Amino acid sequence: MDAKVFDSMPWQSERVKRLPDPLLRNVRITIDRLFNRHAARYDRVMSVRPEELRIIHYPDPILRTKAQPVARITDEVRAVALRMIDLMHEAPGVGLAAPQVGLPWRLFVANPTGESGDDRVYINPVLSSPSAETDDHEEGCLSLPEILADIRRPKGITLDALDLDGNPLHDATDEFLARIWQHETDHLDGVLIIDRMAGIDRLANRRKLRELEADAKR
Repeated sequence: MDAKVFDSMPWQSERVKRLPDPLLRNVRITIDRLFNRHAARYDRVMSVRPEELRIIHYPDPILRTKAQPVARITDEVRAVALRMIDLMHEAPGVGLAAPQVGLPWRLFVANPTGESGDDRVYINPVLSSPSAETDDHEEGCLSLPEILADIRRPKGITLDALDLDGNPLHDATDEFLARIWQHETDHLDGVLIIDRMAGIDRLANRRKLRELEADAKR
């Protein structure tokens, strides 16, 4: 914590200093506790240990959180992205978004082929120009194990993002990768495939969803 921030804390104000000693002591103790609690929370949020990251399952609330843009591409961000690639391959899967490992960052990784040379990282992705033509295709999700459903999406899409070196990426495709981009971008907006399922697929997966919800309460 910066010394200037500490000096500006409420107990340093003249109004607080003029309080009677017993009351002043109680005020300082209360503020100290609040400060330490929030400082610890800040440290937990800002300090990421990539090796400890794991894939998070529904119904964890982080999966419903709208992710925030990555402000700077640091060594920490690069390490997280590499860890996400490892987790994606271990699962195995073709894409993984930061909220799925508990981080509210606008970042996802993808690999449409499974070959190591096709690993890709997208930071602060923005999709545009969806095609008028749509396509129904079965999708699964690493955060919703054993749940599958036919999801309708635009067949083609354009993506703009940054790579791990901060270089701009611009690409467009109507291949399988377009579906991955859309699926993972949904995650960055707190949207899951269960939100896009047809009614019949919701019924088919209702039991498994209840099992995941029950597991989360244990």
